[in-house]
Amino acid sequence: MKRSTERLLALAMLIVGIACFAKLCLALGGKPLATARLEVFGVAGVLSVLAGLLFLAGLLLGAARHDPATPLFGRDAEIAPAGHPRLRRAALALPPLALLVIVADQFGPWRTQEPAGESAKEVATAPAEPAPRPSEPKPEPEASAKPTTPEASAKPTTPEASAKPTAPAPAQEEIAKPTPPAEPVAAPVPPSPPAIAPQPAQPAQPTEQTALAPATPPQIVAPPPLAPPAQPTAPEGHRDAVVWLAVSADGHEIMSASTDRMIKLWDIDGKRLIRDLGIHKDMARSALFMPDGKTALTAGDDGEIVLRQLSDGTVLHVFSSGANGGVRQLKVSQDGKLAVSGHDTGSVVVWDLEKGTVSHVLPGHDWSVNSVAMSPDGTRALTGSIDGELKLWDIVSGKQLRSWHGHDRGAYGAVFLADGHHAVTGSGDYTIKLWDLDSFKEVRRFEGHSGTVYALALSADGKRLGSVSLDGTARIWNIDTGAEIAEFDPGTGPMYSVAFAADGTLLTGGIDRTIRDWPAAGGDGTVLFAGAPE
Repeated sequence: MKRSTERLLALAMLIVGIACFAKLCLALGGKPLATARLEVFGVAGVLSVLAGLLFLAGLLLGAARHDPATPLFGRDAEIAPAGHPRLRRAALALPPLALLVIVADQFGPWRTQEPAGESAKEVATAPAEPAPRPSEPKPEPEASAKPTTPEASAKPTTPEASAKPTAPAPAQEEIAKPTPPAEPVAAPVPPSPPAIAPQPAQPAQPTEQTALAPATPPQIVAPPPLAPPAQPTAPEGHRDAVVWLAVSADGHEIMSASTDRMIKLWDIDGKRLIRDLGIHKDMARSALFMPDGKTALTAGDDGEIVLRQLSDGTVLHVFSSGANGGVRQLKVSQDGKLAVSGHDTGSVVVWDLEKGTVSHVLPGHDWSVNSVAMSPDGTRALTGSIDGELKLWDIVSGKQLRSWHGHDRGAYGAVFLADGHHAVTGSGDYTIKLWDLDSFKEVRRFEGHSGTVYALALSADGKRLGSVSLDGTARIWNIDTGAEIAEFDPGTGPMYSVAFAADGTLLTGGIDRTIRDWPAAGGDGTVLFAGAPE
């Protein structure tokens, strides 16, 4: 029993010794002893090594010497002790002491203390950041704010602005006063960095490299566009765009309608204003001479069609369109008995002017009706809306005869030819089309405008077609061939109204508030009636 106990104690010392040597090797980590941590190669390390060595001595000292005379097994087996008992007891006390030292080394309070000189060693080995030289100023960050060019946000009143579609409307052109283009502004060039004085040669050392942005190329500023020449003005002129022109049957008078809501009557021969014929509550759209030569019929966005006396502007009768909305365009039959109006709600209304009543309300268009034409015999009407849809109506019975998609964009300025079987329409797709109303096929196309063709007029002999466009030009076409006869460009912006004078010259009105007269064969025009000062 005694030998078994000593063997177990020897095995314990062997394990403790191996653990001590393992800890010592891990602590050193292959480094020289001078670099090991002090708490490892301290008292615990020394005692651990001694415990490992003494466990060998304990085995030797505690080993029993067998007497050959005694049996190895059975009751008679006997082990005779040998060696030095005191030294053996001291060796047996070392393993617990070594374990205690190891535990104290791992969990003692000194584990939280930084060894002296540790932080100094880290600072010494860290690379030093070079201080900037006095002649090398630190680059400043570039400004990130980007200059902006102010843009005009106010939108002027326009004839198309009163349309009230309930769904996203197709692209449509508006009568609007153009905002002068913003003059180009050069982007600011960042200042060049100051020159760096040459430095004497110095020993190589790590320096901070600063990437320099490539030099900004010089900004080329385009010269501002030339302003249009100053236009003559007259206090009695229109104060906004002229959107309608009509010539009296005798050719001596012109009636005009404007977005300034005013209807004016002009003397062509005397080149003077006869009178302000009247004013609408909203933008004026149409002004027509009645066949009697004594009255006029005017209409506007206020939804009213007003019969006026030419002599003094007295209002004789007001036709109210009610829920049908503002009147976009109005045409009167040659006998003066019927009128047809197109409205911003898509309705087409037939009026009995003699009775002062409504004959038919034709709700066939889905979008605002911007063009109306009446046949020479006064029995049919052609209407076009801003989605490019064209419709032919029997205005006597109120029935739709045909509907077709005539243009890719809005249809404007429809006119019948004298035969009553053909009509011409202008459009937002920049084209003018001649239609056969018996077969409903396109007969001819007039191309050349680069903007919406907004209004059309037919000469008295029916051989020439006049057109004006939002591209700022007016043109005269050969109705039989489609060839362009003349082009006029005053350089003053969009044109909205056109008519032929009795002598065959072309009259136009536009955003510049003036009424101009253009020679039939082409050439420079003249300002017939100037607009009011701005």
